[in-house]
Amino acid sequence: MSSSKIGIGILSFAHGHVSAYARMIRGFDDAKLVACWDHDIARGEAAAERFEIPFVPHLEDILAREDIDVLMIASETNRHADLAVAAMEAGKPVLLQKPMATTLAGCDRIIETVERTGQWFSMAFQMRCDPQNIAMKELVEDGAVGRVGFIRRRHCIPVLFSKEFVEGATAWHISPEANVGMFFDDATHALDWLYWTVGAKPVSVMAEIDNVLTDVAPDDTGSAIFRFEDGLFATITNTSVCLAGENTTEIYGDRGVIIQNHGDGPSAAIKPPHPIGVKLYQKDKAELGWQDLGLPMVSGQGDRIAGVARPFVDAFKAGEPMCTAEEGRVSIEMVLASYRSAATGQRIAFPFED
Repeated sequence: MSSSKIGIGILSFAHGHVSAYARMIRGFDDAKLVACWDHDIARGEAAAERFEIPFVPHLEDILAREDIDVLMIASETNRHADLAVAAMEAGKPVLLQKPMATTLAGCDRIIETVERTGQWFSMAFQMRCDPQNIAMKELVEDGAVGRVGFIRRRHCIPVLFSKEFVEGATAWHISPEANVGMFFDDATHALDWLYWTVGAKPVSVMAEIDNVLTDVAPDDTGSAIFRFEDGLFATITNTSVCLAGENTTEIYGDRGVIIQNHGDGPSAAIKPPHPIGVKLYQKDKAELGWQDLGLPMVSGQGDRIAGVARPFVDAFKAGEPMCTAEEGRVSIEMVLASYRSAATGQRIAFPFED
């Protein structure tokens, strides 16, 4: 390590989440921002000024810096594989923004490089860092609701209603080349959550993905039904044209039910006077009715996004990724299979190859 503090570099500010991480890291006593690079020079220079760190115009120069212990990559999605491979081959560990890559071949390049170089690598999925999601995963694993038969997760954003989003610096999100589609861009959060929570890959998927309220992106809404080997059904619904919401997650078992509220952007922004985050019903404790687990509520989705920073630094210090490269590939396989199902009208089996 270059000093008593972990030196962190940033490759690209294309994805806004990295700015939330950077703001948090500036307040840490065991990590510091060192320098940044961006292929978009104006964007990189503006971010460097905002975070009071040097902007390095040449990629090879930032990769060679000895004071950088780990790199956060937040470029356009189609640049992920090239940047992650270059960083690890230069001896730099990597925290990579989601989605992992636009193709499974890109994911496999990253996986091969992790294995060959032995560098620490982790995906940055905020759902794995959120206390409510961690609690729900533990309840499922501990058998609190018995055998789970059906899961529904809604993960939504309102961004395609924003002219600034579709015409401004964030417009790369709606480019098929840079980011495939909006279901691809954002449903990967929920798909990784599903895989992480149940601890298994699905065996098949049927999906519908299309534009239903707008026509500015490749798609604005999608819903996928996954079937698992043990019989579990799970639906993942994602839309980029959602103005408000409340119920986010439903987990139904033969001994109980878990409900999560306010777990995404629209529902975190607009809450009732006395919101409940996660509640549990158990058949053998029916007299208790719904049990409020008393988990803290975030003030907004930005808090959840920024919440990745502390677990990231802790995971890097421990030498354990939050989400491995192999795990990161799973959500890409799931989302690409969903697109194939929507395009063909067929049930798609796993394993899937694009």
